[in-house]
Amino acid sequence: MFTVMNTKPEFFWLTNYLETLLSNIIWQPCTSATIAKQYRKILFSFAMETDKDNVDFITWQGHDFSMRGMSGIESSILSGMGHALSFSGSDTLPVAKSFETYYNADVTTELVVGSVNATEHSVMCAGSKDDEIGTFRRLLKTYPTGILSVVSDTWDLWKVLTEYLPKLRNEILEREGKLVIRPDSGDPVDIICGCDHNDVTIAKGVIELLWEEFGGTINDQGYKVLNPKIGAIYGDSITIHRATQICERLKAKGFASTNVVLGIGSFTYQYNTRDTFGFAMKATYVEINGEGREIFKDPITDDGTKKSAKGRIKLYEDQGQIKYKDQVSSEEEKEGLLKTIFKDGEILIDESLSVIRKRIVK
Repeated sequence: MFTVMNTKPEFFWLTNYLETLLSNIIWQPCTSATIAKQYRKILFSFAMETDKDNVDFITWQGHDFSMRGMSGIESSILSGMGHALSFSGSDTLPVAKSFETYYNADVTTELVVGSVNATEHSVMCAGSKDDEIGTFRRLLKTYPTGILSVVSDTWDLWKVLTEYLPKLRNEILEREGKLVIRPDSGDPVDIICGCDHNDVTIAKGVIELLWEEFGGTINDQGYKVLNPKIGAIYGDSITIHRATQICERLKAKGFASTNVVLGIGSFTYQYNTRDTFGFAMKATYVEINGEGREIFKDPITDDGTKKSAKGRIKLYEDQGQIKYKDQVSSEEEKEGLLKTIFKDGEILIDESLSVIRKRIVK
């Protein structure tokens, strides 16, 4: 993804000196950005199959819930910036300031990241188990417009869905905004989509129960889309595999994948290392007494994973895939996709968040 070459022979040691610092700073945002893009690919694919007129919603369908579970503020920001290349939804708020500082963003003129009014379990507990419906009613009055996300499984999710929401139906439908139901315990796929179970509520799942109470429309592709006054988000233990399962099962039940937002948290972004995608920096070329020399490592005891490239490297595009060729000349190297970004203390290409996002989602 980048090469580093020192420009002054007397500072021959500088490239390896920077290796640890660069690897430390860069592997995590790159890893998180790669994972986030995969989430986006999945959500886009299923939206095209089940709700193609609503694909713009995808930028909000993967929401960054990771900050509380990350290893520190810097880790949260680095990972959160990677996430925000593919999605605008984020509760890692320091990401917005970091994009302004480093990537020419301006929160006053563009959408960097955004979130919604949302409750925590502490809010529901404070309202008491005996009057949870009163807490819902109070929240609807406190936030009369916009999206309101309410955690709904502090005690009994199914009671909320089958008893409280029907009693609040008129208040929800008359409100200028969307009420989003948020469970965050149990198996995400089963809770959202339902499963085979003696309990009929679990068999139906959150989306189907919301459909039964609030209805919605059937789009041109034949899939059910919930009434815009109601929705759902699940933000616990989401993974690439579970996100795929949720979309698959909703589709199988006749529901558009866009009926649910996924909160992507530290269960996705904290369980990674630089080895997740084999992130490593290796020396491949040196000059000794003015003579260029291609260098590489290829341990006989290794399975090939640690074998490094050799010599100068050229990146090129082949049928939509980025590939590299090593052992190229200096001229070939310059013809590749890599461009000089920083040289002798000067930033030559200072890109903005908006430009990078366009490149990510094309």
